[in-house]
Amino acid sequence: MGNLGRLQLLRDFIEEEPENPFNYYAMALELREKDPQEAEILFNYVLKMHPNYLPAYFPSAHFFAEFDQIQKAKALFEKGIELAILQNEEKAQKELNNAYQNFLFENDLD
Repeated sequence: MGNLGRLQLLRDFIEEEPENPFNYYAMALELREKDPQEAEILFNYVLKMHPNYLPAYFPSAHFFAEFDQIQKAKALFEKGIELAILQNEEKAQKELNNAYQNFLFENDLD
C-alpha cells in the first residue's frame, strides 16, 4: 500500500472512530516529514484531547525538538516520563528517560 493509500485509510479510521487517539497519532507519524504543519496539529490534538495516551509522548517530543521547539519538547519528555511512572510502564519509562537524557545533552540543557 502506498503512502497515499495509508493516509486515506487513516483518514477513514479517524472518521469512523474519532474518539480513538491511535488514529490521530498514526496520522501524525505518517505526516511528520511530508506535512509537518498537519503533523504538528495532530500531535497537539492527541496530547490535548488524550493526555494519558502514553505512546504519543516519545515521537511528539522528538518532533518538536526537531523543529526547534525545545521547551515544548522538554516538557513533553518530562510529562511522558511522569505518565509512564503513573501507568507503571517501566519499558516506556526507560526509553523516555534515555531519550530525555540524550535530548538534554544534545541541547546543552540541565
